[in-house]
Amino acid sequence: MLVVDAHTHVFPPHVQERREEYLRRDATFAEMYASPKARLATAEELLASMGEAEVDVSVVLGFAWAEHELCREHNDYLLEAAARSGGRLVPFCTVQPRAGDDARREIERCARGGARGLGELRPESQGYPLDGGEAAELLAEAARRHGLALLFHVSEPVGHTYAGKGGLSLESFYRFVSSHRDLNVVGAHWGGGLPFYALMPEVKEALAKRPDLSGQVYVDTAATPFLYGPAVYGQVAGLVGAEGILFGSDYPLISQRCQRESIEQAFRLDDAARRLVLGENACRLLGMTHDP
Repeated sequence: MLVVDAHTHVFPPHVQERREEYLRRDATFAEMYASPKARLATAEELLASMGEAEVDVSVVLGFAWAEHELCREHNDYLLEAAARSGGRLVPFCTVQPRAGDDARREIERCARGGARGLGELRPESQGYPLDGGEAAELLAEAARRHGLALLFHVSEPVGHTYAGKGGLSLESFYRFVSSHRDLNVVGAHWGGGLPFYALMPEVKEALAKRPDLSGQVYVDTAATPFLYGPAVYGQVAGLVGAEGILFGSDYPLISQRCQRESIEQAFRLDDAARRLVLGENACRLLGMTHDP
C-alpha cells in the first residue's frame, strides 16, 4: 500500500532567505509566517521527513499569493522539485484567478508540467468570491479541462482563532461543492467541519459520490491536533464514510510521523478504513496505483 500525505507545504529556499521581503508583499503570508517560530520547509526537508515517517508520496501545495507573479514563481519550484523526486512529490499549484487569461495560461502550463491539482486555494485571502462569478468559474473550467482536483482551505465557523484561519467560509465551500458535483474537491482541515452537517439529507447528498459523475468531495486531516479531539476520525468516518477522508499532515506545521500514527491509532480495529485514509483514497484522487 502506498502511504500518501495529501497536504504538505514547501517553499523555495529564497523565500526563507528573504522572508522579510515576502512579508511586506503579501498580507496573508505575513499573517501566517511573521513569527520566527513559523517554519518554512524546502522540498529536500520534506523528503527527509517522508523517509522518517515512511510516507511514500506527498502532495506539495502552493501558497495563495495575492500577486500572480508570486504564484508563478512558487509553481516553478513545485514543478521542478516534483520532477526531481522520482514521483515522490505530487504538485498542486496555485494561481490568482483575478489575473484572468494569465491565470488560465498558468494553469495550463502547470498541468503540462505535471500538476495534479490546484491548491491550497484561499479565495477570500486572494480577494475573489467562490459563490459564483468569473474567478470561481475559471477554477471549475480549468479543473474540468485538465482533470485537476481543487483543494481549498476551509475555515471553521466557530472555535478559536489562529493565524491563517480565514480563507474560505464553510458556507461558501458548501455552495461550491453543491453546484459543481462533477469536480474532485478537497476541503482541507476536515472541510471546516462540513461532514458534521451530514445528518442533514441535502449535505449528505452533496458529500456523496454519485455513480453518474466522476467527482467527489474529500476532506483531509491537516492540522487535526490544533483543531479537534481524537474522536474526529471515527465520527467523520461514521457520517460520510472513510472513503472521503485523506491523510494530510500540514507539514511542517505538524509532524508527518505524528499525524500518520494518529490515523493508525484511530483506525487500529478497521484495517480497510485505515488503508483508505492512509493512501487508497489519495491514489484514487490522483489516478495512481495503490501498490508501491
